[in-house]
Amino acid sequence: MIFTTCPRPLNHIGISVPDIDRAISWYGEVLGYRLFSGPFDLVASPPALAQFQDALGERCQHVRIAHLSTGGGVGIELFQPVLPGSLSGTTDIRFDQPGPFHICITDPDIEGLINRIVETGGAQISEIWDDRPPSGIYRMVYCRDPFGTIIEIHTHSYEIVQGWRAGGKVKEQMAPSDIFETQHE
Repeated sequence: MIFTTCPRPLNHIGISVPDIDRAISWYGEVLGYRLFSGPFDLVASPPALAQFQDALGERCQHVRIAHLSTGGGVGIELFQPVLPGSLSGTTDIRFDQPGPFHICITDPDIEGLINRIVETGGAQISEIWDDRPPSGIYRMVYCRDPFGTIIEIHTHSYEIVQGWRAGGKVKEQMAPSDIFETQHE
């Protein structure tokens, strides 16, 4: 199958946190993300009441928001629910629920970043795994930030880590029968 739709760039990812000021500091200190807007309060009141409740629901009355820039141009939008407040964190990965369940970043110094995450209140929640052949070069791990968000870390970019399953070819350059085979291995 050849796709004719232009790939749309990912603009930003919204992450709910219980303490936005602490999250801004953590994401800046540990991942190098830069605050460029906020934090500021959004309250369900005129003139923005209809838009606010249309997007977040009638239950949401007050949130704090901040915008961070990442190294790849994709933004991180931090949300701190104020009214009602944040629910306590979970310890399991909710891979069985629809919607995003983790973010993934690339860092060739995987051990160094794991250490920074753990030193600053996060946790390593999986072993470091070889993600593809050859062994010991392409590695990945799952961690959790101090606020509950799952952070997957790869030593190499997404295309390099996942592209090997297509036999080193970009899928658009493959015959339809080759694509079918790689999708069902």
